[in-house]
Amino acid sequence: MSALLIRGGMIHDALHQEPYQADILCLDGKIASVGERLAAPEGCEIVNAEGCQVYPGFVEAHGHVGLDGYGIGYEGHDYNEMGDILSPQLRAVDGIKPGDFAFEEAAAAGVTCVCTGPGSANVLGGTFAAVKTYGRRVEDMLVRADVAMKCAFGENPKRCYREKGNSSRMSTAAKLREMLFKAREYDRKIRAAGDDESKLPPFDMKLNALLPVIRGEIPLKAHAHQADDMFTAIRIAKEFGVKLTLEHCTEGHLVADLLAAEHLPMAVGPTFGNASKYELRKKTWETPAILDKAGCQISIITDAPVTPLKYLPLCAGFAVRAGMDPFHALQAITINPAKHIGIEDRVGSIEVGKDADIVVTDGSCFEIGTNVLHVFIDGKAQKTSVQFAEA
Repeated sequence: MSALLIRGGMIHDALHQEPYQADILCLDGKIASVGERLAAPEGCEIVNAEGCQVYPGFVEAHGHVGLDGYGIGYEGHDYNEMGDILSPQLRAVDGIKPGDFAFEEAAAAGVTCVCTGPGSANVLGGTFAAVKTYGRRVEDMLVRADVAMKCAFGENPKRCYREKGNSSRMSTAAKLREMLFKAREYDRKIRAAGDDESKLPPFDMKLNALLPVIRGEIPLKAHAHQADDMFTAIRIAKEFGVKLTLEHCTEGHLVADLLAAEHLPMAVGPTFGNASKYELRKKTWETPAILDKAGCQISIITDAPVTPLKYLPLCAGFAVRAGMDPFHALQAITINPAKHIGIEDRVGSIEVGKDADIVVTDGSCFEIGTNVLHVFIDGKAQKTSVQFAEA
């Protein structure tokens, strides 16, 4: 049995508004107990965290790390299939590179779990996976292999497939609807066949991949920056009765009250950097705060590698500076993204029974200059460095 005791730190568990001083005992990669003056089992590794801040491992709800990572460039990237605008059959697990340095860099900064998958060139891009940022093969990193089906609205599908029959937002919406219609009918025929294999419809790889969406097992993960694109995603999801999460939400602050009424998980970002295209021209660090105050469930994202994953806590700090409640900003990089991708039973907070993904720092995780002293993923120590202070 492996044992780890983190003693005397100020714990920010992402559940309680106020931090508190306590010990955390981890056994075999899980949090076994949180309390005062916990006894250390024989052979236990003890980390003195007195005077330090202790956080759950930070969680990224949306990015492309491992598929488009550190120093890969166009030739090496695997995050978009450019030959087929409708490719729901693709799975992130078949393209993730565990050796991507971006994983090591993220882990060193306390980002311990990420949701990564296909990009936004395609109307349907494939399924995202939730993985830890440490491991030598994908199977060792997996939290969940299929967490959401990527779809995209706005500029990207139009630009990437303009010469291949998709030059308008109407075309994008129509292509998505057509696939969902077909998948729904495919599902109906499968259910009608029952145990009689002779009545099954001919196997269709794309429609089969969409069955978890049609059956409500995973959501559509909708890339949408502009307000009109977000509402198109909502409209189509309602038409087919499927689950939905909104990704990017750049103009969310303009329609915060309307989005709050939909009660959908929203991932906001990437906000750090230049407005590289038309639909980003209204981006602002105030968006997370405005949506949060309207009552929305907000995750802050880097969309890595657009912004390096190591700056996820710093992005939350910028949101705080722009008016977001600090506790809610912490939740936006811990428990909220865990809920967003459906793995809150494993990660996102310091609770008994959850994975021992824990970060120890010498100051606020939101501040430049804070040192990451210890990072544990599944109770195992990771290399650390002063990530928040690096340019």
